[in-house]
Amino acid sequence: MILILAWRSLRSRPIRTAVLAGGFGLGVAVMAALLGVAAVILEQARAPVQVGGGDVIVGGAAGRLSNARFVLSSVLGDGPLARRVGAASPTERTTLYLVDGSGATTPVRARGGIPSLERAMHDPETSAVSGWSDTPADHAWAAPDPQDVLLAMDRFHPVPDVPARAASWAEWLYFNGHTGDSGFYLTFLAGPELPSGRRRVGVRLQFDRGGRMTSYSDSAEVDGDELLAAAPNLTVGKNRVRLVGREYHVTIDLPAEDGPARAAGELVIGATPGRSLPPLVIRGAAGWVSGYVVPVMSGTLQGAIQVDRDRIGFDGGSGYHDHNWGFWEGVSWQWGQVQGNGLSFVYGRVHPPADAADASRVPAFLMALGPDGPLGYATDVTIDETNRAGTDSPERIVVRGRSESVQLTLDMEIAQTTVTRPRAGSFGASLDFLQLRAQYHVSGRVGDTPFDFRAPGSAETFRGR
Repeated sequence: MILILAWRSLRSRPIRTAVLAGGFGLGVAVMAALLGVAAVILEQARAPVQVGGGDVIVGGAAGRLSNARFVLSSVLGDGPLARRVGAASPTERTTLYLVDGSGATTPVRARGGIPSLERAMHDPETSAVSGWSDTPADHAWAAPDPQDVLLAMDRFHPVPDVPARAASWAEWLYFNGHTGDSGFYLTFLAGPELPSGRRRVGVRLQFDRGGRMTSYSDSAEVDGDELLAAAPNLTVGKNRVRLVGREYHVTIDLPAEDGPARAAGELVIGATPGRSLPPLVIRGAAGWVSGYVVPVMSGTLQGAIQVDRDRIGFDGGSGYHDHNWGFWEGVSWQWGQVQGNGLSFVYGRVHPPADAADASRVPAFLMALGPDGPLGYATDVTIDETNRAGTDSPERIVVRGRSESVQLTLDMEIAQTTVTRPRAGSFGASLDFLQLRAQYHVSGRVGDTPFDFRAPGSAETFRGR
C-alpha cells in the first residue's frame, strides 16, 4: 500500500516528491556524519594518551574509581596483573578557579597525578617538567607499605551525626579460624558513644572443639578518640589486637559465659597480598549506612588457645578476618565464607531497615579469589534457606551466583547452629542471630575454569523470634 501511494505521489507531483526525498536523504546523511564525528571525539576523549599516557584506563562504575589505593597496590602492583603492568598511576581531574586582582574568576580544568609514575608511563605533557617531583604523600601512593594499606582498610569510623539512629551504631573486628575439627569465632565490638564520650568494647570468643561450642566474653570502656586513632590496634582489658606488617597478632584472656573456666591464647592471622575485599558501603535514607571490608579473605593461621588444661593448636590452619560498621537497628544479613582447592569464596546480603531502603533493591554479592587475587564476582545472586522440618533452624542453604566471570553454586549442609539472643531492650532484640558451621559443596566455573569440591566453612543468618 505504501509503495502504491509513493508511486502515485511521484507520478502526480514529481518535482515536490523528488525535493522531499532529497531533503530526507540529506538529513539522514548529516545525522550519520554527526554521529560518526561524535563517536570519534568520544573515543579520542577516552584515549589513555589524553590523560597522561599509558595503554589502559581503569575507572569505577560511576566514573571515579573507589579504593584506588587498594587497586594500585594489591591488584595492579601486587596481584595477578603485577607481572603484566609496567607502570600505573592514579589520575584525578577537577575544576579549579583562577581569581584575579579584581575578584573575577576563571574556571580552569586541572589534572593531577604522581610525577614519577606519570613519567614511567611516558606522559607527553609532564615528562619534560623537571620541577614536578613527588611529595611524601605521592611516595605513599607510589609504593604503599602493606601495613598502611591494611590500616586504611581496617580503620574505625566516626559515628555519623544521626541522632535518631545513634543508639544502634556498632563497629567490630571479626576473626575466625579452623584446623582439623576445631575452630573459633572471635569478635571485638565497639558500641555507640556513651554520654561520657567513651565507648564500651566487648570481646567474645566462641570456641568449637569437636562440635562442642563454648563461649567466653568480657568488656571494658575505652576512650572514643583513642579508639578511632589506634584501630585496628585495640586493647580491651587483657585482650588486644595488633597489626604488625601483614599479620594480625591477637591475644585473648576471657572468662567463660557459663562456668569458672577461662580461655587464653595467642593467635596470628596473616594477610595474603591480593586476597582482600575492599570496603563496600551501602547508604540509605535518613543517614542510614552499613559498611563491610575483608582485609583477610584467605590467610595463614598460627597459635593456640588454652582452656583450663587443654591446649588446642591452630598452626597451619586457615584464617579469615572482616570488619563491619554502621547502624544496626532493624538490620539483618546473610553471609558465608569457605576456602578450598586454593580458592576462597565469600557471599553476603544486607537487609536494611524499612525506613532506610527497599530491601528487594539491595543486591547480594558473591566473590571468588584465587592464589593470586580476585578471579570474579557476581551481584546476580540468590540465597535460598531451607529449615529443618518442624523447626526455624536452617538445614540447607544454596547460594547461586551468575555473571560473565562466575557461574557458581554453593550448596551447604548445616552441621552446627549457634543461636545468640540479644538481650531485651537492645537493638535487633526481635531477631535471633545464627552462626553456622557447614559443609560446602562448591561447583560451577570461574572464568573458563570448572570447580567442584567440598570443604568446611562458616555462615550467618537471622531468624525472627
